[in-house]
Amino acid sequence: MVQAVRGKNTDRDKRPMIFTVELAGVPIRVHCRYEENRDFLRDYLTDRDPVLTVEPTEEDCRRIRLGLDRMAAKEGGAGGQVYDDSFLENNAIHALIADGLVRRGVLLFHGSAICMDGQAVIFTAPSGTGKSTQARLWREAFGDRAWMINDDKPLLRIESEGAGSPAGPASGREEKTGGCRADAQDRTGRILVCGSPWDGKHRLSRNACAPLKAVLAVTRSPENHIERMSQADAFQTMMEQGYLPDDPLARMQVLTLGKKVLQQTPFFRLYCNQEPEAAWVAWRGLTGREKKEP
Repeated sequence: MVQAVRGKNTDRDKRPMIFTVELAGVPIRVHCRYEENRDFLRDYLTDRDPVLTVEPTEEDCRRIRLGLDRMAAKEGGAGGQVYDDSFLENNAIHALIADGLVRRGVLLFHGSAICMDGQAVIFTAPSGTGKSTQARLWREAFGDRAWMINDDKPLLRIESEGAGSPAGPASGREEKTGGCRADAQDRTGRILVCGSPWDGKHRLSRNACAPLKAVLAVTRSPENHIERMSQADAFQTMMEQGYLPDDPLARMQVLTLGKKVLQQTPFFRLYCNQEPEAAWVAWRGLTGREKKEP
C-alpha cells in the first residue's frame, strides 16, 4: 500500500548538496536538496570518481507524484494526496539511479535477498506475499550462516565473463541519466546481488555483495514444497519483479541483461507456509541434501 507522507519542506530554492555514492560497484554523483536524503544514502558514500550523475528536477518529482497517485488509485485509495517533498525527491533519486545503472549492467530487482554460506538467494513475490517472512525464517533456522543483503530492492550486477566490472558500456567518462544504449557485450559472467539503501520497512540491508545462487518465487500454501520453474515462468517472474524503465532502448537493455540472469540462475517456485520447516524445505530443494545440518 502506498503511504502518503505529509510535510512542510517545500523550499525548492535551497542550494543542492552534491556527493558521491557507490552502488553495485558503480560510483554515482548525486544532487539533492534535503539533508534526510543524504543521510539515507550515507552508508554508500564513496571517494571514487563518479561515472554517472543523477540530479532530480521538479518534473522528475512531479512524475513520481503522479505515479504514486496512479498506484494508490489502483489499490483502491484516493488520488491527489500530499507527499513530503523530500519523499518525492528520494523516489526520484531512486528512479534515476535505476535508469542509469541499467547501462552499467546493473538491474534493480524486487525481493528479499539473503546471503547463505557465501551465496545469495532472493525471495521474490508481489508485496505482502511473505518474502520477508521467508528470509526471516532462514535467519532463524541457520543463524550466523545467513545474513540480509537487502529486504526489498537488491541490485543485480551482471559481470562480463572473466571481468571484474558489469557487462555493458565500460567507458570511464561520466554519463548522465536519461536514455540508454542497448549494446551490452554478449558474454556471461557471474551475477552479484548487491545491497541498496532502499531496503523496505524493516530497514534490513548491508552494503555488501554475494554471488547469486537462486531466485525463489514465493507462493502461499498450507504445505511446503519447492519445484524448478520453467524458462517461460522464470522469464515472466524476472520481468514482473525487475525494474522496467520508460525509455524503449533502456527496456531493450533490461531484456538483454535479464536473459543473462536466466542463463545462469535457477528459478524455483516455493510453495510455503510461515512455519520454520519452510526454510528447511527450501534449503534442501536448493542443495539436494536430505538432512538438516547444525
